[in-house]
Amino acid sequence: MEFANKEYFLLLLLIIPYLVWYIFHGSRQQPTMKMSDTRAFEYGAQSWRTRLIHLPTLLRCLVFTMLVVVLARPQTHNAWGKKSVEGIDIMMAMDVSTSMLAEDLRPNRMEAAKNVAAEFIAGRPNDNIGLTIFAAEAFTQCPMTTDHASLMSMFNAVSTDMTARGLISDGTAVGMGLANAVSRLKESKAKSKVVILLTDGSNNCGDISPLTAAEIAKSFGIRVYTIGVGTNNVARYPMHVGGTVQYVNIPVEIDTETLRQIANTTDGNFYRATNNEELKQIYADIDKLEKTKMKVQTFSKRYEAYQRFAIAAFVLLLLELFVRYVLLRRIP
Repeated sequence: MEFANKEYFLLLLLIIPYLVWYIFHGSRQQPTMKMSDTRAFEYGAQSWRTRLIHLPTLLRCLVFTMLVVVLARPQTHNAWGKKSVEGIDIMMAMDVSTSMLAEDLRPNRMEAAKNVAAEFIAGRPNDNIGLTIFAAEAFTQCPMTTDHASLMSMFNAVSTDMTARGLISDGTAVGMGLANAVSRLKESKAKSKVVILLTDGSNNCGDISPLTAAEIAKSFGIRVYTIGVGTNNVARYPMHVGGTVQYVNIPVEIDTETLRQIANTTDGNFYRATNNEELKQIYADIDKLEKTKMKVQTFSKRYEAYQRFAIAAFVLLLLELFVRYVLLRRIP
């Protein structure tokens, strides 16, 4: 927290002469009664009113302090800022075709991939990370950013029902997904530029072949790490029939050869994930990538934060009046 008018804190020095006046002269304003000898009251029990005799003065000082803080205009710290960090530029290209609903990974391929990717993003706070999703076509869900809170918000919105709602056609256009990710990285000045491409099928549509997209990535110095996710042979898949869900076994058709060629062309690696643990280990391996320095610029707004101090001053003032004129009221 910062204060826009710090000079107002000098007003707190006025509390010192006030306390000096109270100690030496204020007590004389209290009602007194002359007695010839007070030894009889020396060991007498003090009433609670006697113990609270100085409380109104303390509360008055606190009220004054809160008002001075309000005048100093407390504000949350918000401003443009620049810093140099160690990180790389990463585009994550994720398959969102309906086959990602297969439950050979827990709870299904899509959710398992999202959960592991979310842990990967959380573990790399300094990286510039973006997200491309693809089925029969591809588009950028989130451009590269270091604002990982916004990235995760868009990441969590990804689901396979995007094809059911007509937002994207069903299918697997691996080449289009890779090309879209490359288009976001081609202007990057980072030393390390990486695409992490995850799919559970083989390329069956799209205007750009996977190997052509790999050559484009290579020309821009982009490494591609490909992940084929899904068990071998068949996988358990939920089908909606007449308002009920029935499970069938569907064949697992991952074009591992094409994914391996993409990785080899771009000096990346190909991985095969048949369960959640293997998928986590794959992202852990990718997490060991080379880092490079980059500048990050952040912005946030300023917000006035005097309200809590103003409320505190008002409450303390009411409490001081209550103690002074109710609990410790004087009878003339």
